[in-house]
Amino acid sequence: MGDSTNRRVAVVGGGWAGLAAAVEATKGGDRVTLFEMAPTLGGRARSIPVGANSGHIPLDNGQHILIGAYRQTLRLMAEVGADMDAALLRSPLTLVDGTGCGLRLPSGPALQAFARAVLSHGKWTLGERMSLLWTATRWAATGFRCADSLSVSQLCAGIPPNVQRDLIEPLCVAALNTPANQASASVFLRVLRDAMFSGAGSADLLLPRLPLGELLPEPASRWLAQHGAQVLTSTRVMCLEPNGSGWLVDGDRFDAVVLCCTAGEAARLVKDHDRPWAERAASLRYEPIVTVYAMSAGTRLPQAMTLLQSGETDGPAQFVFDQGWLSGRSGLLSFVISAAQPWVEAGSAVTSAATFAQAQTQLRDHLMAPLTTVQVLIEKRATFRCTPGLPRPATRIADGLTAAGDYVDGPYPATIEGAVKSGIDAVRIWRRASGP
Repeated sequence: MGDSTNRRVAVVGGGWAGLAAAVEATKGGDRVTLFEMAPTLGGRARSIPVGANSGHIPLDNGQHILIGAYRQTLRLMAEVGADMDAALLRSPLTLVDGTGCGLRLPSGPALQAFARAVLSHGKWTLGERMSLLWTATRWAATGFRCADSLSVSQLCAGIPPNVQRDLIEPLCVAALNTPANQASASVFLRVLRDAMFSGAGSADLLLPRLPLGELLPEPASRWLAQHGAQVLTSTRVMCLEPNGSGWLVDGDRFDAVVLCCTAGEAARLVKDHDRPWAERAASLRYEPIVTVYAMSAGTRLPQAMTLLQSGETDGPAQFVFDQGWLSGRSGLLSFVISAAQPWVEAGSAVTSAATFAQAQTQLRDHLMAPLTTVQVLIEKRATFRCTPGLPRPATRIADGLTAAGDYVDGPYPATIEGAVKSGIDAVRIWRRASGP
């Protein structure tokens, strides 16, 4: 812990970016007050109470995935006292369908592991496998960079359709929550570089075994209280005004403010101080994610995460997760539908029916009982639409005023790691500017 600076820092927003910022500022010796408008912490990666269908056991607002490359997130979780062994199920990246076919990344150096996984793919011809390896080699040779104007579909136009369907499109929608024909190729390549080619274990799947609240929000809240920070939930900040070298937050003076709320809330608070920044934040567009929780008594899928074929004829979900592997709730499955706007418009009943029909076709050898709906959770503004050349708001807004969140300017799409990294960066940028 740093020596006390006697500086007051307001962190507005208690999602993962806000918690990261609050911990970082507190470690530096600042006196932190965190404001969160919701009754609980966690933002869009949180646990929520649900009804009797789930046995009154909290469900996550969506099935979140961490990977080994989430180094800032994993460090923060450990720092605030999360039980890492209990919290996460770690395994090599496995993208296989209900028949057991797909990509299985072995252990070892990243490039060799990827090549071995591709060459052993059971559904692709030798020509399809070599095409992917040749393309990945070209991407690596260019430093995983491309023109900002390219979409993922344009970037991958030369890759065989089967490979695009089985690998590129699921990875794109899982990482960017944006369809491949609309998603930023430059961001996609950065994700691939850091996730699959940045070192052994970077692509490992880290699937939550505990409710999301127990991964970071609850341990971080306890850590902040133990280190003298103040955490105010159910408290919406209404007014932000400059005051000398600091800022007034609803009339209370702080030396610095880190806005870690939603882009819309940040734009509201900033519009009178930096209208271009506020307009850029307010102009972001969003994609929903739908999670269909369903029960099939006695069902045990071969692995915790199974790839599903999705599309107009195949069904809505891209992945299904077996909670028996994760939380121990046998028979509970969570079907994840990313880039889900058409299904939000269709309604929960239609979405559940289409998902169950998809499961009956693609998981028919594994379902031991009919599926019944437990809960359909819709996160309408799950992530910003990560499109080519998208201008994103900057971290620094004004002296003593910075912003953090998965939407601020940075290399990643809307991910937990992007949020955590932005929270840490926002505090460090302000601290460098303000001096010791």
